[in-house]
Amino acid sequence: MQGLCAVFKRELLGYFQTPVAYVFIVVFLMASAAFPFYVDQFFERGKADMAPFFSWHPWLYLFLIPAITMRLWAEERRIGTLELLMTLPVPTWQLVAGKFLAAWCFAGVALALTMPLWVTVNYLGHPDNGVILASYLGSFLMAGGYLAIGACLSATTRNQVIAFVLAIAVCLVFTLAGFQLVIAFVEGWLPQPVVETIGLFSLLTHFSDITQGILELRSLFFFTTLILFWLCLNLLVVEAKRL
Repeated sequence: MQGLCAVFKRELLGYFQTPVAYVFIVVFLMASAAFPFYVDQFFERGKADMAPFFSWHPWLYLFLIPAITMRLWAEERRIGTLELLMTLPVPTWQLVAGKFLAAWCFAGVALALTMPLWVTVNYLGHPDNGVILASYLGSFLMAGGYLAIGACLSATTRNQVIAFVLAIAVCLVFTLAGFQLVIAFVEGWLPQPVVETIGLFSLLTHFSDITQGILELRSLFFFTTLILFWLCLNLLVVEAKRL
């Protein structure tokens, strides 16, 4: 596990040595505050909760998370350090896990920096803090799902822009799978069991359930399975590059 820890520390420190980390945090914090207060009119609603805040997270992550993951493997390939990494006495799975956990930890730091909003909501009223805590957990798990997808796709190319676009496209598919317009579109030409299965793969559906305080085992299982699946796929892609 020493190799995993070494990769984790290297990647996490690497984020804060470039402007990307600070730009991400600033944009995320500004957008997280702007959308609930100005778009959803937080004060005009007359209700002290954080539902408007969390409702924007899937769409913020859709563009911001790929900006984090696009460099994970693509940059290593571009500058030629991937070959050096692969020669280290560290199992490939530890390289994959270390990079992913560092990115997830960084996303968690950005999410944690929004907690003053939680304090503000409690100052203004009496929200259901259990639902808010569950929503933070759901947001963190959803970020992990986006990160696992983006990391895997970053390993398929040496071009960061391509990795960025691919990650947005695939994450969009998983986000909109349970969207009502998508379900209505496919209901006309697919059997109902297939339509229901498509809906089960929606990040948005599972996240919405959690933000309503419905912390079911199936949602936790979905996010865990999604992350593990894409990490395993990431491992296979990196191993294929070794050959």
